Amino acid sequence: MYNNLKNMPRRFEPFENGNYYHIFNRGVAKLPVFISGSDYQQAILTMSYYLFADLKMKLSRFKSLSANERDKLIADLRFSDDKMVQIVSFVLMPNHFHFLLRQERDGGISKFVSLFTNSYTRYFNTKHSRVGPLFQGQFKAVNIEHENQLIHLSRYIHLNPYVSSIVSKDELLTYSWSSFPNYLGDESQTILTDPVMTYFKSSDEYKLFVLNHADYAESLEKMKHQTLDL
Repeated sequence: MYNNLKNMPRRFEPFENGNYYHIFNRGVAKLPVFISGSDYQQAILTMSYYLFADLKMKLSRFKSLSANERDKLIADLRFSDDKMVQIVSFVLMPNHFHFLLRQERDGGISKFVSLFTNSYTRYFNTKHSRVGPLFQGQFKAVNIEHENQLIHLSRYIHLNPYVSSIVSKDELLTYSWSSFPNYLGDESQTILTDPVMTYFKSSDEYKLFVLNHADYAESLEKMKHQTLDL
């Protein structure tokens, strides 16, 4: 299943409301898009903000508000729960990202990804004194058609930092730049875990589901790179 996720048909429009999609993209020429902890924090703020439809201001303007003004606006947005997409799981990696999204509004996925990548690119280019595109062309999309695909994709996403040798298996449990900690008990107003967790009795059962596949997934990743090096 781990390999099959990468070989499924890609890129179709329009996205359908209520359906789940694997959305991913990487940096131009595979270059890093997240360099520092503040970069990752900005990306998470950006994706959390642009979930919502009919926003009255850009993120840059929102960040200039006082703390009380920001809290009130976020509270109002969450109370309305008027989202373009739901983020079921995600991971941010040094040179790419993965989202598992459910579309809530017509055009929601395309608009969300566009706002996320454009806003983050402006931030990154300003901070790191660069110009031009940050991400590699159009994002890729895979339609998730079956429940089995849904839960296996969440595992694939959450294992990314481990199979890429960024963190150890123990460190994976607290990797701050993914939704895995939310599946293990950390509360979040941004991540909707129910579509996956409904198939598990507890967070511990889900943790075992992910970790029991970790070494196999890592070995597949190593074989893939060895093959490419031949």
